[in-house]
Amino acid sequence: MTIGAGSDALDTIWRPRTAEMVLRSLGLTLAVTVSASAISLPLAWLTVRTDLPGKRFWAVAAALPLAIPSYIGAYAILSALGPTGLLRDLLEPLGVRRLPSITGFAGAWLTLTLFTYPFLLLPVRAALRRLDPQLEEAALGMGRSRAEVFRSVVLPQLVPAIGAGALLVSLYVLSDFGAVSIMRFESFTTSIYTLYRASFDRVAAASLATLLAVLMVVILWLESRTRRREALYRSVPGAAREPRPVPLGRWRWPALGFCAGIATVALALPTAVLVYWSLRSVAGDVAWGEIAAAAGHSLLSAGLAALIAALCAIPIAVLAVRFRGPFSGLVERCSYTGHALPGIVVALALVFFGTRVAPALYQSLAMLVFAFVVLFLPLAVGAARATMLQISPRVEEAARSLGRGPFEVLRTVTAPLLSSGILAGAALVFLTAVKELPATLILAPIGFETLATEIWKSTSVGFFERGAVPSLVLLAISAAPLYLLTQRD
Repeated sequence: MTIGAGSDALDTIWRPRTAEMVLRSLGLTLAVTVSASAISLPLAWLTVRTDLPGKRFWAVAAALPLAIPSYIGAYAILSALGPTGLLRDLLEPLGVRRLPSITGFAGAWLTLTLFTYPFLLLPVRAALRRLDPQLEEAALGMGRSRAEVFRSVVLPQLVPAIGAGALLVSLYVLSDFGAVSIMRFESFTTSIYTLYRASFDRVAAASLATLLAVLMVVILWLESRTRRREALYRSVPGAAREPRPVPLGRWRWPALGFCAGIATVALALPTAVLVYWSLRSVAGDVAWGEIAAAAGHSLLSAGLAALIAALCAIPIAVLAVRFRGPFSGLVERCSYTGHALPGIVVALALVFFGTRVAPALYQSLAMLVFAFVVLFLPLAVGAARATMLQISPRVEEAARSLGRGPFEVLRTVTAPLLSSGILAGAALVFLTAVKELPATLILAPIGFETLATEIWKSTSVGFFERGAVPSLVLLAISAAPLYLLTQRD
C-alpha cells in the first residue's frame, strides 16, 4: 500500500462518522445478544427439563427459524409490519392509513433477534440434556427452592454453552449485511459495501473491513479470556440418568403461550407472508426460468463448497484428535480463522488477490466456492472432530496390525466411521453457504445469479412480490439439511 493510500485509510478510520458507526454496530450487537439470550434460556429449559405438552414439537419449531436467512426475515417483517404492509391492510377498515415505521435500529434488532436466537438455543439445549440431575436433587433435598437451584446449580453449568452461543450471535450480527440493508440501518457491512460499489478506489472499503476484522478478533479474544476453567463434567462412577421433568402446574398455559408466540412471530409469520406474496406473484408474471437458474446456481456453489469442506475436514479432524501436538493444533486453529471474519471482509480480500495476483480467478465460480470453504470450513471440522473423538483408536490399530498402510486405514476404516459427522458437517456448510449474501454479491461471476442475490435485488427496491417465490424456494432448499441435523440430534 502506498503512502497516500495509507493516509486515506487512516483518515477513513479516524473520522467521527466511523466512531458513530462502531458504536451503532456494537449497540445493535449487544441488544440482539441480550434479547436472544432472554428467548433461548426459557425455551431451552421448557423443551428439555419440564412437562411442557408437545415439547418435542416446540423444540423443532423453535429451531426452524435457523433455516430462514436474516434478509428473508427482514423482508417478511417489513412486508407485514411496515407502514404500508399487510397489517395496515387489515386495519384499514378501522381507519388506519399508515403504521409507524419499523426501519432503523428497531427493525434490525427485531429481525436479527428472531433469526439468530437458535444459535444460542441449540448449545444450551445440548448442555441441559447432559447435566447430571444428582446435583439439583441434592440442592432440593437441602431445602432450596427450584428457582434457587436453577440460579446457583444449573445456571453456572450452562455458562460455557451460553457463552458459545452468545459469541455466535454476536459475530453473526456484526457480519450481517442483508437484514441491516433492508431495514435501512447503517452498520459496518452496509458502509463497506456502499464504499466498495460507489468508488473505484477501494482503500476506504478495505480500511473499514480491516477495522471490522480487528473488532471481531477482539471479541473472540475477550470471549476466550472469560472462559471458565473449572471442570463441569461428571466425576463420579456410574451412568448419569435422565432427570425427572419439572411439573409446570399453573404455569403450563403461560409456557405454552410463550412457545407459541415465538414460533408464530419467528416461523409462522415469515412463512405466511412469503406464501401470500407468492400467490400474488403467481397470479402475475413469474420469471420461472430465472428462478430455476438461480436455484441451480445456489445448489452448485453451495454443494461444491459442502463437498470440498467435508473432504478437507477429514484430515484436519484426524490430525487434531489422533496426532495432538503443536503442528496439529496450529492446523486446526488456522482452519477456524475464516469463520471469525465476516463474508464481506473475506470477499474483499479475495477481490484484491484476484485483481492484483490472479486475474484469471477474479469473478470466477472457483473463487466464490473458495470463499465459502474459507468461511464455513470450521462447521465441517467441528462436526467431524466431535465424531472422531467417539471412535476408539483400537479399531484403527487393529487394521494397521493386519498390514494396512495409514492411507488405507484412513480410507477404509476411519472415513466410514466418520461418515455421520462428515454428513452433518457438510449439511451445516451447505445450509450456511446457500444463504450467504455479501460474499456472493461481490465474488459471483457476471450473470451468475443465485437465490440469495435474486431475493436481495428484489427486496432492496421494495419489489416484495418478485422476491417471494425465490425466498420460498430457498427455504425449501435450506429445510433439507436442517432436517438432517435435527434427526441427528
